[in-house]
Amino acid sequence: MPLADTLIAILVAAVTVISDLAIAVIIGVIVSALVFAWEHAKQLGAKAFIDEKGVKVYEMRGPLFFGSIHAFNTLFDPRNDPDEVVVDFYDSRVVDHSGLEAIDALAERYLRAGKSLHFKHLSAECRSLLDKAGDLVEVNLLEDPTYRVADDRLA
Repeated sequence: MPLADTLIAILVAAVTVISDLAIAVIIGVIVSALVFAWEHAKQLGAKAFIDEKGVKVYEMRGPLFFGSIHAFNTLFDPRNDPDEVVVDFYDSRVVDHSGLEAIDALAERYLRAGKSLHFKHLSAECRSLLDKAGDLVEVNLLEDPTYRVADDRLA
């Protein structure tokens, strides 16, 4: 049994004794959700390489959401990257609005550094929800994903 699950079970048992079962279950669900988000945030990463044209390519993997924003921001180095950079989301997925904001912020960082940044394999909804980075997305209708992003603007 994973350590986190054991600690959550002990927490729920302790809260049940101190308070009541309903509160203990609510606390257990909240802590479990936080542990789940923490574990999935650690899955975000990128394989970076420079292709034959001198373009730096970041091949993303793992979900981009509120829990993985810090890891996402630390992957990139606009100051030392070449003038042309591609971020490929083929093995990644933008899950929530925080991920979209992180992409927009990354685009702003590269624009301020005077570098050219392109995004590949973002869903149509991601492309429509991006503000600053919207024009930097390369569209490939055959390969781009068709998932939905949780956002109020599409409701």
